[in-house]
Amino acid sequence: MSSQEDRLSAAEEGKDMNKPFATVEDIQRLYRPLSAAEQDRADALLPLVSDEIRVLGRNYGKDIDARIKVDSAYESVVKIVTCDVTFRILRQNTEGDAMSQESQSGLGYSWSGTFAVAGGGIANSILNNDLKKLGLLKQKMGSEFIWQGYQESV
Repeated sequence: MSSQEDRLSAAEEGKDMNKPFATVEDIQRLYRPLSAAEQDRADALLPLVSDEIRVLGRNYGKDIDARIKVDSAYESVVKIVTCDVTFRILRQNTEGDAMSQESQSGLGYSWSGTFAVAGGGIANSILNNDLKKLGLLKQKMGSEFIWQGYQESV
C-alpha cells in the first residue's frame, strides 16, 4: 500500500471518529420535539459535545471511538450522555436574565440571586455523573493498616 493510500484510509477513519455520537432525532425521541431554532442549535452542538467527550476520554486514557466499535451497549450509553449534555445546554436560557432564582427582603436590605448557568459552556455541562456513566470516573478505595500486628498475622 502506498503512503497516499495510507493517508486516505486514515482520513476515512478520521471521518468516523469526528462523527457525532447522537443526532437531533435522537434528542427528540428521548426528550421532546424541538423547535426549528433548537434543532439548528442542537445540530451545531452535537459535534462539539461529541468531540468534548472524546477529549475527556483521551484525558482519562480511554479511546471512546474504539470502545464503541466493540461494545454496542457502550455505544448506547455514549449516545445517551451526548443527548443529555446537549439537551442540558439547549435548556439554558440564552436570552434575558441569567438568574434562575431571586430572593429579596424588606427593610433588612437583603437580596440574593442564583445564576442559571454558573460558568456555562459545554465543558461545564458535562457532569461527574456523565463521566461515571462513560466509565471515566470510578470510585477509588484505599486503606491503611493502623495496627502493625494485624498486617504481620495476615
